[in-house]
Amino acid sequence: MKFENILAEVDGLGKFQIRTILLMVIPRVTLPFHFLLNNFIAVIPSHHCDISSLDDGDMFRNLSQAKRAIVSIPVQEDGTQSSCQMFAEPQYHLLLNSTNITELPTVPCRNGWVYDNSTFKSTLASDWDLVCDNRRVNRATATIFFMGVMLGAAVFGYLSDRFGRRTMLLVSYIATTFFGFASAFSHNFAMFAVMRFCTGVGISGISIITIVLCIEWVDIKHRTAVGVLLSLDWSFGTAMLPVIAYFVKDWRYLTATVTAPLFLAMVTWWWLPESARWLISNGKVQRAHFYLNKCAQMNGREQFMADLKPEVLSKVILVENDKRKYSYLDLFRTPRMRRVALLTGIVWFGVTCAYYGISFNVTGFGVNIYLTQFIYGASEVPAKVFIFLTLNKIGRRLNQAGTLFMTSLCILCNKGPFRTAVGALGKMFAEGAFTTIFLYTTELYPTVMRQNGLGYCSFIARFGVSVCPLIMVLEEVWGHLPNTIFALVAFVGGVSASCLPETTNVRLPETLEDVERTRYWELFFFYCIQKFKRVLSYIYIYVLI
Repeated sequence: MKFENILAEVDGLGKFQIRTILLMVIPRVTLPFHFLLNNFIAVIPSHHCDISSLDDGDMFRNLSQAKRAIVSIPVQEDGTQSSCQMFAEPQYHLLLNSTNITELPTVPCRNGWVYDNSTFKSTLASDWDLVCDNRRVNRATATIFFMGVMLGAAVFGYLSDRFGRRTMLLVSYIATTFFGFASAFSHNFAMFAVMRFCTGVGISGISIITIVLCIEWVDIKHRTAVGVLLSLDWSFGTAMLPVIAYFVKDWRYLTATVTAPLFLAMVTWWWLPESARWLISNGKVQRAHFYLNKCAQMNGREQFMADLKPEVLSKVILVENDKRKYSYLDLFRTPRMRRVALLTGIVWFGVTCAYYGISFNVTGFGVNIYLTQFIYGASEVPAKVFIFLTLNKIGRRLNQAGTLFMTSLCILCNKGPFRTAVGALGKMFAEGAFTTIFLYTTELYPTVMRQNGLGYCSFIARFGVSVCPLIMVLEEVWGHLPNTIFALVAFVGGVSASCLPETTNVRLPETLEDVERTRYWELFFFYCIQKFKRVLSYIYIYVLI
């Protein structure tokens, strides 16, 4: 008897699984809140030099505010006031003739800046003057956060396979809550950077543990539905973030607000089960029997568990040595596992680079920042519906490769009068690729190393996200260079996805031996035969009609 058979007997998607999924929604909503928070807290509002230091003469004081700006701040070629330069001395003659200002002496802002607070009450840039020469420091805040996410993926991926999904999920809740609020009350940028890095470490655990814990409690038949539906909380959070940011315009209060739901998540953690798969593969059959029994009771299948003794579970997942502790090195020790690890790493890098390359460019589509972010979130819903309808019909591999190829095409075509529409379409395909990759990766790695595998992939992915803001800086070299790079990376990810094995309707591998024994070409051949039979049946029905 395999674990999948036991799971089917206690109901692979009953009240127990639905409750578990709903309890995961609370913490998972905070993922897009934090991952995309930089779009709102690191915005650089309109600004110009503070000219109050020039207010030392009667003539200057008698001028209106608009005229003070004319004699103090140079005008750029596009007709706007300079953000980073001011005249060394007031140029009163400009009140009469402002045509020749190219040779007038200018200096960098001497006394700080004045910011336009009409859209944002305060941001990182306005609080700590991260503008002009410090502009790149402001952009680095996203990189700092995702470097923390990258480290957290490696840490929580290893620890979750070592100490269990449920325990490490609580650690992740606590860490994210503590450092999230610490970020909101930071006294200077250095403290904020450290706290955001630590927040990234903590929230990475929520990202990779919740999806695995849900998938490991669901049977083969319902894996696709659960994998896609669970990702809807990301779309909901993405669409909710601009609504929250619209009403909470101070970056400190906004950071605290998006962290607050984790207090409720810590309360609901007590009702979360540990993964029975993980418990059995680690020799903890008594605890596995306890959780399976709770599942059976809630789903109305008590009789089956009454006849199933804990000793039987030890034979469900055969592990050569249940005392062995796996590490990331085991991902590369055997041929087929190594191939899967290398290819999934490239695919994850391509998916995240494309997704966040579009997500971080919310000001580059000619629409209000709040509306653009909301459109992005709303556009993800049809993407998930499409993935839900096609994952079982055309398989994981074709979906993964196809969505990446289409994302690459949309990024390349992101110009002209239809930029917003093309950007939203690219975001839709990128989200389709993201939805697929979480489920696909979970099915490719064995139970004994599933969190290690997902942690490794997430590590590679967050490295890709970390370099996204740095790639966007390259627009100073050539305006289309960032989009070209993002499109190329997405294309390479699509090619790599084409080389991965198909996992549709395949039992989850439990051990490394399962992965090495699996002949993927046979699975692919069997998958093609199934599809061929279905096509023949459709043709037969059509002929009869």
